[in-house]
Amino acid sequence: MQYHWTLLGIFLIALIAALGYAGAFVLPVLLAVMLALILRPIVRFLARRGIPEIVTSGGLVLSVIAAAGLGFYFLSAPVSALITDLPRIANRIETKLTDFRTTSEHIQAITDKIEKITKQDAQRPAEVQKVEVAQPGLLSSFAANAPDAAARGLFTLVLLLFLLSSGDMLYAKIVRAMPTLTDKKRALGIALDIERELSRYLGTIALINSGLAICVGLALWALGVPNPVLWGVLAGVLNFIPYVGSLVGIILVATVAAGTMPTLSQAAMAPLAYLALTTIEGQFITPVLVGRRLALNPVTLFLGIAFWGWLWGVIGMLIAVPLMVAVKIFCSHIEGLATISDFLSTEEAPEDDTPPVSPPPPPSRGNAAAT
Repeated sequence: MQYHWTLLGIFLIALIAALGYAGAFVLPVLLAVMLALILRPIVRFLARRGIPEIVTSGGLVLSVIAAAGLGFYFLSAPVSALITDLPRIANRIETKLTDFRTTSEHIQAITDKIEKITKQDAQRPAEVQKVEVAQPGLLSSFAANAPDAAARGLFTLVLLLFLLSSGDMLYAKIVRAMPTLTDKKRALGIALDIERELSRYLGTIALINSGLAICVGLALWALGVPNPVLWGVLAGVLNFIPYVGSLVGIILVATVAAGTMPTLSQAAMAPLAYLALTTIEGQFITPVLVGRRLALNPVTLFLGIAFWGWLWGVIGMLIAVPLMVAVKIFCSHIEGLATISDFLSTEEAPEDDTPPVSPPPPPSRGNAAAT
């Protein structure tokens, strides 16, 4: 038994190392599969009404490309404005933090520092250009990584087109590979259940996050926070990462609000509104729409997000929840893996309906004497 556990540990370590090494290939494949699961019901629905699958698949892929292009186009200006305003935001935050310093020594030190910087800027105007030259460094880094990101995106879209247009060919291959009729039925049931539940889950979460993005954008616009569209879209994307995404969004919004709003009390309204909206979404809307069947244990969910984030970065955190949902659904169909599914679930394990067997009564003295 110890020998088998040793082999299992070695296999898991090798698997994690392989996934980390092959992340550049595995991540686009997983993204394409998840997009296919979301869009596959649309292809099947239209195919039953006489529209060829290749036509629907091509239209959906072009729609994804158009949506991504429009998103980059409309968000490029707010992102550029935010990058340009970062030095000013940092200076305003530093200025507001001085209100908490009550001693004259600190105030005098800050005043001397500001005067010194002002004199240096007046005597050496060339140094001002050094601060501005730091911005193209970020742009050059983005430009250096753009070809690799574009290649992965193209690979994802091409694979998505093949997955959508292939129809049920993959399911037929899986059924054909099974040896017995029972195994064929089980394999097909598992594949269809994973597709149905995961597509329903991802589609529902996408709609919920889109609504959250609209609400956050409107709330920040009403409060006067700059670039509310950018923060709304960012809130919708970050909400795909439970717990961590909301925390990161609140910190970012609080930082920008502190550097742009006139007072700290007004700046505090923006992160509080963000927190209120994400709390309503996480505690009321998502549990009702998603349901308890696909709900995950918060402890395992947090550990899974941390693990996949450590392995694949931000993209790993984005796909951590769908991966865990797929594993949960798969394990629920396999008798030997039901414990893993129960461990990932928030529901308690079903109790055995068989009544407990009571121990036999002790023999009486009369029976003992007769024996």
